[in-house]
Amino acid sequence: MASRSLIKAILLAGLVAGTLDIIAAVTVNGIMSGEFKPLRILQGIASGAIGRSAFEGGVVMGLVGLVFHYCFALMFATVYFLLFPYLPFLQRYPLLWGCLYGIVAWAIMNGLVIPLSKLHPAPFNWERAAINIVILMFMIGLPIALMARKYYSKKRQYPEN
Repeated sequence: MASRSLIKAILLAGLVAGTLDIIAAVTVNGIMSGEFKPLRILQGIASGAIGRSAFEGGVVMGLVGLVFHYCFALMFATVYFLLFPYLPFLQRYPLLWGCLYGIVAWAIMNGLVIPLSKLHPAPFNWERAAINIVILMFMIGLPIALMARKYYSKKRQYPEN
């Protein structure tokens, strides 16, 4: 059974990573498209489960998309935190493994989640993929890895290096 402090740390990591990721996504999308439309991005996330009608759902569908977004960030944080004490390489090299975990997150989202959703993704674009990978490396993987290391170093549940 997970301790309260572990659950709290995982929730905080999911909140931080999810917030950094959505800010980066909205910012980069705005720069690339020339339009600042955070509600449309959130509706797009909701459309993965709801379908195209999510774009007609206004703020409510935007909030649904935000909930889905944070659920995925929380899922990635949970997996990393639970693996951390058992995989010594995660403990020794948090910067490296955090960045690699961001790549894993991108691969899972693009190779599994999106294909299983109701989204109709645009054709693959290397530039867009590279930008999204970098965002997930630095906004999802790295914060989660650093927060896991901080949590477990306080708990002294793994050997210090």
